[in-house]
Amino acid sequence: MIGVSRVVDDFLDFLEFERHLSANTRLSYGRDLADFTKFQVAHPGQPREQILAYMDELKRSGRSQATRARRLSCLKGFYAYLEREELIRVNPTVNLDAPRPERRLPAVLSLGEVVRLIESPDVLTPVGMRDRAMLELIYATGLRVSELCHLTINDWWNEPARIRCIGKGSKERYVPMGRTALTWLNQYLERVRPGLVSKKSGDWLFLSRRGAPISRQGFWKLVKKYGVQAGIDKTLTPHTMRHSFATHLLENGADLRAVQEMLGHQDISTTQIYTHVSRARFRPVYDQSHPRA
Repeated sequence: MIGVSRVVDDFLDFLEFERHLSANTRLSYGRDLADFTKFQVAHPGQPREQILAYMDELKRSGRSQATRARRLSCLKGFYAYLEREELIRVNPTVNLDAPRPERRLPAVLSLGEVVRLIESPDVLTPVGMRDRAMLELIYATGLRVSELCHLTINDWWNEPARIRCIGKGSKERYVPMGRTALTWLNQYLERVRPGLVSKKSGDWLFLSRRGAPISRQGFWKLVKKYGVQAGIDKTLTPHTMRHSFATHLLENGADLRAVQEMLGHQDISTTQIYTHVSRARFRPVYDQSHPRA
């Protein structure tokens, strides 16, 4: 059975300071370990047996393959840490295979939907101009929402137009930025940001009405609001813009390796999902247009 909460806390500190995992990932691991601990209390036994029973219970309760794979990955990481720290002699997760996650194609907007979404903010208002700049930028660069919200006023350049961001694992990358996004970003910085600045602002690029940096949750709410205004009847999150960015690039002939670099994917297999999205979007066109479809 997993020991006292201090051991879990030490593991989470290890993830932060040695593995450099994000705060969201650490929170997820903490929740997963807390859930498994409750299961252990209710099902006494040997750790390996408990883990197998736990995975079966997750499956019976309808948890997705992706969720089950993530839970097992968390447990593998935790027990590997315990073994490394010599807190256990035998790692009960050795040779346990995770269920293969289902390959689900991400939701992608058409170009017309992207345009309607981006043009939804009322740019005659300061907040509307800020929102337009944020939407233009996230579609132009494919940044993760956390990367967008953590940009500072020192993380962009006019010539050549590009953004510097810190991605997963604290890895730095530079992403090209189109002229349209650059134009709106400059307008926001010149005409809006100075009026939002407060003692909380620091060097953060995008600020709330109160001068604090925009949060992930705050931007998520903005995307949902403008999606409704634009009449987009699809699952819409900030990540949808990232998916759309990648898919539209590949549909227009971009090199897969270049898209991988821009997205900050460590493994190109992660980027390859967007080639499947592109094929799925081309199929209806083929079926409708080809004389021998």
